[in-house]
Amino acid sequence: MSAPEPLDTLHGHAADNLRFIRDAMSKAAHFTAIPGWGGVVMGVSAIVTALLTSRVADPVRWTAWWMLDAGVAIAVACFAIAEKARRLNLPLLARPLKRFALAYVPPLLAGAILTAVFVANGLATRLPGVWLLLYGVAIAVAGTLSVPVVQTMGIVFMALGAASFAAPARYGNGFMAAGFGGLHIIFGLIIARKHGG
Repeated sequence: MSAPEPLDTLHGHAADNLRFIRDAMSKAAHFTAIPGWGGVVMGVSAIVTALLTSRVADPVRWTAWWMLDAGVAIAVACFAIAEKARRLNLPLLARPLKRFALAYVPPLLAGAILTAVFVANGLATRLPGVWLLLYGVAIAVAGTLSVPVVQTMGIVFMALGAASFAAPARYGNGFMAAGFGGLHIIFGLIIARKHGG
């Protein structure tokens, strides 16, 4: 039995090393397809919703309007992420996106569960604090896997959510406009300018 050719052994080691490096880079990579312009569109949609709901007295109808806006925001975010990833030639199903989603989604699911509980118990007027706080948690935690400004955005959302709980419930719609509207526009513009759209 002959010994393996030195060149074949060298190529095998090189291929193994490349696989190891690719895997390590994939694990360490940050999710950079955060959509700045998509955030701006989401912010504008939230401001429109805040204006439409400013005179809605029924908390259940008010909640329904904001849930509709959340659906619009999810659609905009998915489209904007896919478009930015395509433009920057980033694979959508790569490990960074999966890790980002695993950090981002659980606080949002908790928010959805608490929404049902708050509405069922007549506490819908306190939902702005829940939504802003838990959305902030989602962004802050997932932001550790993205560009630093994303984590900052999450922390500001959390602070606004805490302030909403401290304020009278009648200011909830204003907090929604300031957070989901104003903060999305401000941070969306920063991300678009500094991180490729």
